[in-house]
Amino acid sequence: QLQASGGGWVQTGGSLRLSCAASGRTFSSGTVGWFRQAPGKEREFVAARRWSGGGQSFYANSVKGRFTISRDNAKNTVYVQMNSLKPEDTAVYYCAVGLRSLILSSATIPASYDYWGQGTLVTVSS
Repeated sequence: QLQASGGGWVQTGGSLRLSCAASGRTFSSGTVGWFRQAPGKEREFVAARRWSGGGQSFYANSVKGRFTISRDNAKNTVYVQMNSLKPEDTAVYYCAVGLRSLILSSATIPASYDYWGQGTLVTVSS
């Protein structure tokens, strides 16, 4: 089970940190990803990080340099620090876990992931 939290309302330029806590099993391998879905739009890739193997991270071009994905293995939790937020970042953010260590081309595809959290809403006002 995945529990996403940390969403909320913030003004343009503000910051939020989203958390994705896994329970029921320990993820010692595979890939954790963040996706988002704005109203009327398809779910899009935000960031991903391999749980092991050096912890390589991937980012969508739209968030590169502003978002940072990190992990706390002891807490079985993954975070995404979101800085310099823009109104176009407004969306429901979902975390997901894939059981395989994904490469970039696969990490951006929702179907590559096996478990999904319930989503947390981020609203950025202009």
